[in-house]
Amino acid sequence: MCARPLANPQMVDIATAVSALNNLPLSEELVCKHLHPLFKQTLQTSASNIYLANHSLGRPLDKTKEDVVIAIKVWYENLSTAWEYWSAHIESYRKKIAELIHAPSADCIVPKLNAGQGLRTILNCYDEKIGVLATSDEFSSLDFILKNYQLRGRIELKKVAPTNGRYYATKALIQSIDKSTRLIVVSLVLFTTGQLLDNLAELARAAHESGVLVLVDLYHAAGIVPVDVSLLDIDFAVGGCYKYLRGGPGACWLYIHPRHLDGSLRTLDTGWFAQSDPFSFQRPETVAFATGGKAFFESTPAVLTYYQAQAGLEFCAGAWCSSLT
Repeated sequence: MCARPLANPQMVDIATAVSALNNLPLSEELVCKHLHPLFKQTLQTSASNIYLANHSLGRPLDKTKEDVVIAIKVWYENLSTAWEYWSAHIESYRKKIAELIHAPSADCIVPKLNAGQGLRTILNCYDEKIGVLATSDEFSSLDFILKNYQLRGRIELKKVAPTNGRYYATKALIQSIDKSTRLIVVSLVLFTTGQLLDNLAELARAAHESGVLVLVDLYHAAGIVPVDVSLLDIDFAVGGCYKYLRGGPGACWLYIHPRHLDGSLRTLDTGWFAQSDPFSFQRPETVAFATGGKAFFESTPAVLTYYQAQAGLEFCAGAWCSSLT
């Protein structure tokens, strides 16, 4: 068992600590030597315990507190220009998420407070009732919303049950597409069993041939398994930093494929930050949306969440780079 860390530790650089692993197989010795120093503040009270929380809240890095302090310091010291700093950081967050899931550009990433908000953004692009196909094992954050939309008559929800015990076959999903289906909602990793849904690109191809769009829940995948939304050719994805990315609640995102960023897709989930220049305070009679992904922004964002997510994203990026070198 690793020794309990010292109180009030000196900050350890994330990139230096991760690169010190040198692509070696992980062992308790290596984890204790190079990774534990990044988590000294939380390990002070739990070094002798194995962390198994059923709410999945990832352990924060020491740098997380430092990053949040920077965001608040901007508030104290730069009242008149705070939004310039905060907006720049949100753009940095979009870039980091794009790199994580191999999105074509940061413009494809729309910051959201939770995954459900991302799903509602897409559902509210439709003016008519649509058929939605999903598995019976979608996580509650999406499952609850889908059930409510069905209850309110906004969608016709069709669920595919697992086969061979609790296993989902991509073929069964493809065979369940019918003439009413307009949107498929599936998880890359099923939270109930940990199954990695294979042949997702095949599902996307079959869906597109039938004029159906695909939204993938990456919440239990991003940061754990390689994700390349460009290769999968999916239309949308939702995810967040709460779990494996160690970014806490509130730092989530919606991915939108570039083909849907041409202005042809509009959602009712919108707000004044969806304008090209919200701080110009122009108020034309007809709403004028920003171009690209910013057209899917909503009202005033909760900026601190994107600071609290930074350290976890840096840690994950470093870990992936180390494992691939």
